This record gives sequence, structure tokens and C-alpha cells, in this order.
Amino acid sequence: MRMLGGRHVSASRLIVILLVGYAGLVVAFESMLGYFQPGAGTSLVITTTEADGTTHDRVVQRLDSDDRLYVSANHWPRAWYRRALEQPNVQVTLDGDTGDYRVVPITGSEHERVDAEHRHGIVFRILTGFPPRRIVRLDPR
Repeated sequence: MRMLGGRHVSASRLIVILLVGYAGLVVAFESMLGYFQPGAGTSLVITTTEADGTTHDRVVQRLDSDDRLYVSANHWPRAWYRRALEQPNVQVTLDGDTGDYRVVPITGSEHERVDAEHRHGIVFRILTGFPPRRIVRLDPR
């Protein structure tokens, strides 16, 4: 047993407390991202559309690689990513210009190359709860 706030706490309870605290940290960090979006020049706005025609804008960080444009889902909340896969024709606002693009999921060596060129540090991965990274290419239509 360990002491926590003047009480004896079993190892299993301590682990649960630490896990709940960590989950709270991840939720707090993810919630604050709306205030700390990527800055101009490193971000774009992707407009996705639901099956019923409802549109949604999301600010995401742009990834440039091999003269192509990519974006990635780096967090657990990723509704924009699911909508983009379901309805791959999207609009992108980049440097003040809006254009039509097609979302293309990437895998294999292309994914490995883009991921390696735009790695996230361990602190970012800890704060976001280690979500799997999904990357898509944005091809102009």
C-alpha cells in the first residue's frame, strides 16, 4: 500500500487513479486545440460534406511532400476524416484560395515517407493519447 493524501492506497487503485488522470490530461489537451490551431502558412481549411449535404469546416495542418499536398488525422476526434473518406470530394481553402480536391487515403511507402518527413515528437504523442495517424493526399480536381 502507498500513501496518497494521508490515506493508504493499493497498487491497483493507484494505477486506476493514474490512468484516469492521464485520460483527463488527454481530454483537456484535445479540448484546448481549438484555441491553438496551426498558424497561417502551415494550415488549411478542409470542408467536408455529409450524405445529407451538410458541410463542416476544419482547420488542419498541411503537410507538403514531393510537391503534393497532404493532411493527417493526428487526434482521436476525427469526424472530418471519416466524412472525407465517405464523401471524398472536398473543398480546401489554402492561402486564401478555395479549390476542389479529392481525398485519397495513402498507405505503404507513401504513408511511411510522408509520416517520416512530418514526425510528431513524443510529448505531442503523449498529450494526444497515442492515436493512430491517418494521412490522406489532396489531389486537385
